Amino acid sequence: MLVLHHAWRSSASRRVRLCLEEKNLSWESRVVDLEKMEHHSAEYLQINPNGVVPALIHDGRSLYESGTICEYLDEVFPEPPLRPADAYGRAEMRNWIRHIDGLIGNLIIFNWVHGLAKTAQKWSDEELAERLKKIPSKERQEAWIRAARRPYTEEERAAARAKLVELLGRMEAAMDPSGWLVGGRYSIADIAAVPFVKRIEEEIAPGEVSAAKHPRVAAWWKSVQARPAFARANIGPFVNP
Repeated sequence: MLVLHHAWRSSASRRVRLCLEEKNLSWESRVVDLEKMEHHSAEYLQINPNGVVPALIHDGRSLYESGTICEYLDEVFPEPPLRPADAYGRAEMRNWIRHIDGLIGNLIIFNWVHGLAKTAQKWSDEELAERLKKIPSKERQEAWIRAARRPYTEEERAAARAKLVELLGRMEAAMDPSGWLVGGRYSIADIAAVPFVKRIEEEIAPGEVSAAKHPRVAAWWKSVQARPAFARANIGPFVNP
């Protein structure tokens, strides 16, 4: 049995849902309310000591880190394959995952302003201090402090936007003739990029995901959205109209 503890708008959760749906696997949804800090509760930390989503329970055992979960799913449920068949291709795939993971701080600047920052700004100094004690990661503690007390400046937002647009340029240069990032077919490398490109396209820098600016990425994005698993994974708008 597969049980996914996740949040609908979490980028890492979206990756794992995409992987599950590409595999046509049955899974049970357990939604974690991030604004209520359920991911920092004692119960959830027993599942994922990092205090982030997602976490996957398979036959009573927990896994976390979205890249790890996706590779695990591809190994345990090998059809259809979501990793390159050769070792070099799999190494390239992992390099893509690591590179994209390294950009998460830039994405947080744009994502947390919708909901999480508004919640954090209502806390008193005492409430903030108590909540920070439950966050195991120093990096995430700093992100919550920024959300609650020191909103990102326009200069910081511009720098983060530029880093995310650089990802599109890197993808544009690397896209192989098949239209996918590695191995000649849709893989976990593509899945890793989907939540980032989704946010760039819909709010952060919409004109960049276009035939005029990044034609290969634009074609890739059209192909990704046409996959049935994309709709089933519920990769909807980050902000409801």
